[in-house]
Amino acid sequence: MILQKYKIVFGGTMGAGKTEAIKSLSEVAVLSTEAVNTDEQSHSKALTTVGIDYGEIKLEDGVVVGLYGTPGQDRFDFIWSVICKGAIGAVILIDHSRKNALEDLQFYYDSFKEHVGNIIVGITHVDEDPQQLLKKYRDWMSIQNYSMPVFAVDAREKDDVLLMVEALIARAEVEYA
Repeated sequence: MILQKYKIVFGGTMGAGKTEAIKSLSEVAVLSTEAVNTDEQSHSKALTTVGIDYGEIKLEDGVVVGLYGTPGQDRFDFIWSVICKGAIGAVILIDHSRKNALEDLQFYYDSFKEHVGNIIVGITHVDEDPQQLLKKYRDWMSIQNYSMPVFAVDAREKDDVLLMVEALIARAEVEYA
């Protein structure tokens, strides 16, 4: 029996939780390309992804899903198209506590839409700024005429991340069925 392997990409802002999301789901040791953060103007975290993070999860039906994390800084945008090649979709993670979260969402949506058509959005760090939670993102998407699911997630929580992955796979199955 040949296992079909799916590929899902995690993109979005630096510090939004891409590496943590992959770590929370992966059933294999995560290949992480984190290095010391030299861009403290963008985020104060100690480490940041500078290449590709990789993990895997096996679904109940035996299908293996590869989880690929991208670097968040736009100076690494040249690698996003390579990582997205062959992906069934992308999860864009946006840090809700950032002042320009909607601008971040627009930037990452525009960037990833060029490479993959199936996109869902995870809003992280909602505990740091509980104002309006998802309403501002849904209102913004309505104004832009975008149609994609939006989830409030804690990237460290397996169930939160798994829900996004399941939604992405379901959208892919509907679109390509």
